[in-house]
Parts: sequence; structure tokens; C-alpha cells
Amino acid sequence: MSSIDREFCPLSSSAWRAAGLSYHSLNCFYRQQFGTKVWKLSVDAGCSCPNRDGTLATLGCIFCDPESFSPSRRLPPPHGEMGRVRQALCLDQTAQRSGGHSIAAQLDAAIARRGRQHANERFVAYFQPGSNTYGPTDSLRAAYLEAIARPEVVGLAIGTRPDCASDEILDVLAEIAGKTWLIVEFGVQTVHDRTLDRIARGHHYDAFVDAYRRCRQRGLNVGVHVILGLPGESCEDMLETAQTLANLELHSVKPHNLYAVKNTVLADQVAAGQVRLPELAEYVGWLVDFLERLPGRFVIERLCGDAPRDYLVGPVWCLNKAGVRRAVDAEFHRRGTWQGCKAAGSLADASQTPRRTVE
Repeated sequence: MSSIDREFCPLSSSAWRAAGLSYHSLNCFYRQQFGTKVWKLSVDAGCSCPNRDGTLATLGCIFCDPESFSPSRRLPPPHGEMGRVRQALCLDQTAQRSGGHSIAAQLDAAIARRGRQHANERFVAYFQPGSNTYGPTDSLRAAYLEAIARPEVVGLAIGTRPDCASDEILDVLAEIAGKTWLIVEFGVQTVHDRTLDRIARGHHYDAFVDAYRRCRQRGLNVGVHVILGLPGESCEDMLETAQTLANLELHSVKPHNLYAVKNTVLADQVAAGQVRLPELAEYVGWLVDFLERLPGRFVIERLCGDAPRDYLVGPVWCLNKAGVRRAVDAEFHRRGTWQGCKAAGSLADASQTPRRTVE
């Protein structure tokens, strides 16, 4: 048995099943882990991305516009100058992060936006914009520590790319994980290299396998982001992604629908009729198929993604998250199934790679 296997402790699916849920929701996990309601709050360490700063490319992935999915990147700096996304590495000074807003100030603002707060509410600080392991290690470590210095913050979620996970920064994350609950969330999107090339991701699936194994060797929780409906992918391709991920020791999976925002390559492709965005019923079918193949111990962080209406090209149905949840629950009920009902019962070697289609 490897060190990864020894360290891994699967999450029980009994709580969410006993609650009558069709899938292992993030809210259910938080209540189980922390004993109270927990909210995930986005914070910005000022990090860029090698796919945007010129290291790999400058335009990013075909679907990427940081302002559309990062609340802090839509905020002006303190003196009123309209900030654009910085094309540099993570900034060194705390006061420069997020256009001049410190991590503590961002948390204050995010908590205030929630309105009335119950005394026992707690928060996970989600380092969301950019690649939050990409930059000077000392600066990143200071940002993480600044977040957990708040007594209301019970954990950290670090969003990043698998090709931005050096041993040095993973050692820092392991250190922080000794002080608080922590998860590293990797943008995987798909296990198919041909699709990763098509969406200009800048890395292949093996980059994730490598980062994943080194995270698990340090006992770090690992989550993945996956997009369903990517250009050129069939339902069988998406199910292969599910089955490949099901063989890993993941903490969570964050699926979302393909959507397009303005000023992106994907928006141009949609306008030209080169890419079709999924309809609601189509996506719900894919998602339920996908979740049926994921083990019940995997936490499902969300069911769909969206963008502010001013940025969104489509599909508009993703703005109605409650409607999507109802549709997913209804489809599980119609089928009489639940998350994991079609999942294999054993863990395979983490280095297993999916079958490839030769084109």
C-alpha cells in the first residue's frame, strides 16, 4: 500500500443519503465537517495565470474572462481608477492585492454583503481569481495566513492549475493545512488531451496526475473542476472523464455547464455557429449520468456555473440555479438513481490515464 493509500480517509456517504439527497452536496459536507452553516467567500491574492501572462499564452483558455467569474476583478481600486486584470505574477505587497484590497478587507466586504450574520456562521476563504499557487511563495503564504487569522474562517480553498503546483508551494500548503482545513482545487475540465488542446488549456491531463499525486503524498485534499459540454466532446467522452476521476482519491468535484461570456474566443465561436451551447434538459441528462458514476464520498461543490448577466452570452438558463437544482433532483427521481449508484467499488492506481482517441 502506498503512502497515498495510507493517508486517504474516504468521506462517508451516509449523512447525505440519510438526509434524502440525491448527491453529496457541499452544504451537507460543511455541516458534517464543521457542525454549522459554512459559506464560501471569494478572495483575490492578485495572481495571474501562465496562460495569460505570456508564459504559455496571453488570451487564456477559450472560455476565460477573469472579470466574468471573479467578483474582485470587477471592483475598482480604492482611489477610483478602473482596474483591469493584471498581466503579472502574484503581487508582492498585501496592499496591492485585488487592486489594493487586502485579504482581510475583502473578507470584511464579503461578509458585509451577506447581510445579517448569525453568531455561529463560519466561512471558507476561497482563493478564486487567477492561479493561486502561481507567484512568489512568501507572498502567497502571507495571503493564506492573513485569511486564516480571522476567527470566522474555518478553512481555505485554493483554486489553481495543475501546471502551477511546484513542490515548494505544495509544501507551504501542507504547512497551512496543519493549521486549518484546506483543499486544493485544480481546473482539470476534462481528461481528454485533444479537448484540452482545443480549448487552449496549455497543459494535458498528465499534468494533473502529477500534481494530484504530489498533493496526496502530502495529505492534501484535492478537488477538481470539470466542464460538461466542451466543444467536440460526446456523452461517452464525458462519462470517460467521470470514470477516470472516480478511480482517484478526490475530496470533491465541481462540475459546470459550458457557458460563454463576452470578449472570449468561445463567444466568437458561438456567434459563428462553430460551437453550440447545451440546452437545460441536455445538460441535466449529462450531469446526472456523470454523478451516477462518481463515488458517494465525493463532495459535489455545485451543479452548474454562470456569469453576471452583463457578461453572459449564454445559455441564459444557467442564471436560474434553483431551477437547475430542481431539474437535477427531478431527473434523479425519475430514474430512481443517486450519486455513485453506477460507480465502481474500488480505487485504481492514480496514474491510470483515460483511453485516447487517435485523430
